[in-house]
Amino acid sequence: MRHKVEGETAYYHLMSRTVGGEALFGDREREVLRKMIWQIAEFSGIRVITYAIMKNHFHVMVEVPGEREVSDAEIVRRYRVLYPEPTPWQPMRAEVLESHLMDGTPQGDELRARLIHRMHDVSWMMKTLKHRFTRWFNQSRERFGTIWSERFKSVLVEGDRWALRTVAAYIDLNAVRAGLVEDPKDYRFCGYGEAMGGGRRARKGLQIVDPDMAGYRQTLYGVGSEERPEKCSFDRKTAVRVLEVEKGKLPLSVVLRCRVRYFTDGWVIGSPDFVRKQVEGGAQPGVRPRKAHLMRGADWGGLSVGTGLRKQLFR
Repeated sequence: MRHKVEGETAYYHLMSRTVGGEALFGDREREVLRKMIWQIAEFSGIRVITYAIMKNHFHVMVEVPGEREVSDAEIVRRYRVLYPEPTPWQPMRAEVLESHLMDGTPQGDELRARLIHRMHDVSWMMKTLKHRFTRWFNQSRERFGTIWSERFKSVLVEGDRWALRTVAAYIDLNAVRAGLVEDPKDYRFCGYGEAMGGGRRARKGLQIVDPDMAGYRQTLYGVGSEERPEKCSFDRKTAVRVLEVEKGKLPLSVVLRCRVRYFTDGWVIGSPDFVRKQVEGGAQPGVRPRKAHLMRGADWGGLSVGTGLRKQLFR
């Protein structure tokens, strides 16, 4: 999948897991990773909608803007965000970059092109995030080697508010599914928890999904239904029985408290037309084409997924 679509605003759910699913991240590690997500996204010109950092993996949902014009002043500002101090890997100070850009030197032209090339690209953002965190993690433990199991997973999400809200809620409910908290606002390492704790950036991110947050809270808590779902997770065995044996459906707020493969192993999520266009546009010669399927198991509000997943909805 291309991760730099010129002239179009795009939304992605991104996820990466540690080697072997090992629980490497305590509070300190999760806090460092949280700060790095905001820092590298800001340099990239990518907006974080929400995120969740767990003990062995993390999720982040982002908006990549369609407008890509970046002034020299903005390049310098973003450079300062990414490199507040010189490093062995980037010894140049922001003042030097600013001077080259203002004077129009050949080196300035080269630096401008190189820095802009790294912006508005989730592949570069995730590669840099994982590399920086690995370097910090290894240095803090006097170890070496990778801590990540594979390349990050990426799901393209339609910019429709319902699709964005559903995927964002799935991300923010990670700690509830894991049994770490009963209420997502109590988990400090997710976008909703940070927003409810007064984080302005996190609140602005979630306002992309729902400006007044009321509808988003409905999706998180199921407050629009007659009966509120159980406080933690819905037993996988029970969920599979309802879906596979009884051929029934579960309330959306309950399903979002299960680990649903659509959100990590799918390819694209959105309305049937949106998914169909993405599937047809991404077809490659000699490769079995993906198909658009209506999401099953709950009332998903008409959402479809571009994937071959038909069984094992829950992991």
